[in-house]
Amino acid sequence: MNEPIEINNNKDYEELIKSIENIVSSSKNKIANTINDTMVETYWNIGKYIIEFEQKGNIKAEYGKQLLVRLSKDLKLRLGKGYSRSNLYNMRKMYELYPIFQPLAGKLSWTNLCEILTISDELERNFYIAEASKEKWSKRTLRRQIESGLFLKLAVSKDKKEILDLAKMGQEINEPKDIIKSIYTLDFLNIEDKTDYSESQLEEKIIEKLEDFLLELGKGFTFVGRQYPIHIGNDFYHADLVFYHRILKCFVIIDLKINKVKHEDIRTNEYVYGIFCHRRK
Repeated sequence: MNEPIEINNNKDYEELIKSIENIVSSSKNKIANTINDTMVETYWNIGKYIIEFEQKGNIKAEYGKQLLVRLSKDLKLRLGKGYSRSNLYNMRKMYELYPIFQPLAGKLSWTNLCEILTISDELERNFYIAEASKEKWSKRTLRRQIESGLFLKLAVSKDKKEILDLAKMGQEINEPKDIIKSIYTLDFLNIEDKTDYSESQLEEKIIEKLEDFLLELGKGFTFVGRQYPIHIGNDFYHADLVFYHRILKCFVIIDLKINKVKHEDIRTNEYVYGIFCHRRK
């Protein structure tokens, strides 16, 4: 008679469990990606059918909306939800902008594609496709980056070739200058320009909206702390905000200013140091 196997505190058994968990998780991801790819390709084909129907019938632009309204009504009766007029418009738009499906396959969810399809400039649109795919952005994050004009901020200091590379590959970070923007948009703080507020109140607002602030800073930033005690040389002071950049492997220290920067505000040393200004009128 075989002896029962002792599995309590057995490392091999724990590895078995982990292996099963990993393969199940991997399979779920593959299934989800397959479903997404199939759905996006289906929507692309629907857009193709709509445009081919319009072209065959010589339907003018002013009648296009009427076609989508009628089509939406009939498809919802036969197929159920998911065929609103706006959704059909986006399907049509996707085929119009991308008559070859392959560039979109497997890159983004349909909800993210709908956000990107609103962008008229091809280079900007391709940038967000590359960046959202690479960084696994949620719909909320993607919308925030589009509304804040991330592409335009990154492109402003680049030449033609660099802009083309940016649109093709997204943001590549190889050195500090690749992560620093000259202007940051802090509209999400909801601070009116004429409001009388202090630097400590500005800091408090940033902490309240820390997730949005991290998105505005760019990729790779991790929040370390506020009023963080730091020794530089023989001096000791508290930094307003301290971040760590995972890609560059360095700390980024931010000192908040609401008025014009003075010479004594600038410290030059071996550490990375930034002065972040939010000017009041």
